[in-house]
Amino acid sequence: MISDVASAMNAYQQALGRISGMGPVQPQKPVEEPSKSSGFSDVLSSVMNEAVDVANHAEKISMQGIAGKADVQDVVLAIANAEQTLDTVVALRDSAVKAYKEIMQMTI
Repeated sequence: MISDVASAMNAYQQALGRISGMGPVQPQKPVEEPSKSSGFSDVLSSVMNEAVDVANHAEKISMQGIAGKADVQDVVLAIANAEQTLDTVVALRDSAVKAYKEIMQMTI
């Protein structure tokens, strides 16, 4: 039992060392504010491009993890971010389809 606690403490210390050496945590890309002249399609296109970038990053980190070149925590974090992004995209799609159906059912 003591060796389990000791190994957990060692893992925690290693993770803490990696985190403290990295400095403040920053998002991958700063979120850009849409300009006043950008239309809905531009904003939607930008969001979709960012979603694809997150998925590509997760795939790249996963491949590095398989090759043994990336830390397991980095792989898990990248996959979790990609999963959350996919859930957001699916929710947006569902909302858009629902709005389209409501508009199509409106009487003129």
